[in-house]
Amino acid sequence: MEGDVVLRPIKVRDQRTWREVNRRNRDWLRPWEATIPPPTPSGPIAHRPTYRQMVRHLRAEANAGRMLPFVIEYQGRLVGQLTVAGITWGSMCSGHIGYWVDQSVAGRGVMPTAVALVTDHCFRTVGLHRVEVCIRPENGPSRRVVEKLGFREEGLRPRYLHIDGAWRDHLVFALTAEEVPEGLLGRWQRARSEQTRLDQTRSGRAGREQVQPGQTGAQNPSKPGNAN
Repeated sequence: MEGDVVLRPIKVRDQRTWREVNRRNRDWLRPWEATIPPPTPSGPIAHRPTYRQMVRHLRAEANAGRMLPFVIEYQGRLVGQLTVAGITWGSMCSGHIGYWVDQSVAGRGVMPTAVALVTDHCFRTVGLHRVEVCIRPENGPSRRVVEKLGFREEGLRPRYLHIDGAWRDHLVFALTAEEVPEGLLGRWQRARSEQTRLDQTRSGRAGREQVQPGQTGAQNPSKPGNAN
């Protein structure tokens, strides 16, 4: 938890709210959502899981130590989902982060805060060494999340995931535990504070520049002979 942003495990009873938020954001999310590729001649026909099937799968993977599934709450309401998946142990100790958020709260720092929270949890509590986020090059809002947090861009994975009906290229962004010894949330908080300070300084400077030397701020002063 950080301020108004809370991460908690996804639950079956979130179904109604989750569906309502997802439905309302259908057009906003569709270009970036994973889809099921056409079956191969020898492969089984796959179907998109129901909400309950999804939650059961996420829980099973979490119990096996391969996944960390969360929902995101902002000011007490569910506004998105964040999952650390593909967790690998042994000599790698790595996982990748996927997320989506309600368009109505985009731009308020909700997703960068959630990603910072889960990254610190992965490094400090779970014991991972590296986390990565894979993003389509065209997905500007998602790229801004990792850029704000200082994730390192590592390169392009051609036709990496089946998204919105086709195999899509993805950019890879990553962090290791050594890169954020102070914690990613702390670094994000300092960056936000500095940006707020700069914005206030610019706003104050702009306000002063609007009043030129010798001006009193009065508009249309009375001319001689016009006084009543």
